[in-house]
Amino acid sequence: MIKKTLTILMLSAISFSAIAQSSQKAKALLDEVYSKVNSYDNIQIDFKYALENTEANTKSETQGNVSLQGDRYLVDLFGAKQLFDGSKVYTIVPDNEEVTIESPSEGENTVTPSKMLTFYKEGHTYDWDILQNVQGRKIQFVKLTPIDTNTEIKSILLGIDAETKHIYKLIETGKNSTKTTITVNSFKTNQPLSKSLFTFDEAKYKNDGYYIIRN
Repeated sequence: MIKKTLTILMLSAISFSAIAQSSQKAKALLDEVYSKVNSYDNIQIDFKYALENTEANTKSETQGNVSLQGDRYLVDLFGAKQLFDGSKVYTIVPDNEEVTIESPSEGENTVTPSKMLTFYKEGHTYDWDILQNVQGRKIQFVKLTPIDTNTEIKSILLGIDAETKHIYKLIETGKNSTKTTITVNSFKTNQPLSKSLFTFDEAKYKNDGYYIIRN
């Protein structure tokens, strides 16, 4: 009986150690990614955005792009643009000729293209996951599980290029069976950007007949 108990304890200790090592490896890789991202003056990404819900039998795909510099960003997705100038978020919808101006949302949990490079820094536990070969590139996946049990996100798989330490793919699975996948098509850094890229010109949109909504 004593031997059996000792064996169980030893196996539990080995299992716990393996889990801890997996978490440490995953965190170390994500720290490398974060350091790499912060070393660039700016980043421009073209990506594919896919949304799928198996229960509702729905699936949609579209292309988008995002430019990031520090906290500022400009996202072009679903025929609309979203700009953050460091203070306010501007959502520009040409089809409706509307611009919505609001403060950034503190409670938003969903991973958006604008924060896919840094969201993982806090609020998650990490696990080392599978290694895939994608057209000759080694993509190491890390599984992230939100610490907040009230979030709508069940888990996130983050695929990282093992050589460049750039994020290649993000797969977010929701508790409502919705899966969001962002796949990076091109990742460019330190590009010559217009000085006005992250500046909202309200007068221009008013002159073009846009309705300005302030929340």
